[in-house]
Amino acid sequence: MSVDYFSHFGICVHEPERSLHFYRDLLGFEPLTKLEVSDAGSKQLVQIADLELHAYFLQRDGTRIELLHYVSPGVEEETVPRPMNRVGLTHIALRVSDLPALLERLEAEGVEVMKETRVTNESFGSDVVYVLDPDGVRVELIQLPGDPTVPLGNPLA
Repeated sequence: MSVDYFSHFGICVHEPERSLHFYRDLLGFEPLTKLEVSDAGSKQLVQIADLELHAYFLQRDGTRIELLHYVSPGVEEETVPRPMNRVGLTHIALRVSDLPALLERLEAEGVEVMKETRVTNESFGSDVVYVLDPDGVRVELIQLPGDPTVPLGNPLA
């Protein structure tokens, strides 16, 4: 038995239209499908008895995200932004070509830019900052010259 294919990352959202606007309209994810579930199998899978779930699948550069909106029973909220050293998924990252222009557009749209996280490294030609999606998920924006498909760092043994 083997893993055949990477499927997606799931992100729980409070207001789907707001999150769709962020990921689709501001970050360029292409909408794929919408799935509505409330069946017994789905209730068992997510371990929520009173389930009505709307899932929105989007894709960018071959990576899919699933925006999960729990119509029932609703969402549980916690303090955001989530600490980076909390175990579990910490952020998603996107390579960008013009960070200042993108930040200007995102701020004009009301996106929270975590300005205190911005780091510029002239020797690498890099400029990096976190922004928050509408529900406080960190999105790392990386401007760095070179091939964006080549992973950063040294090869793993």
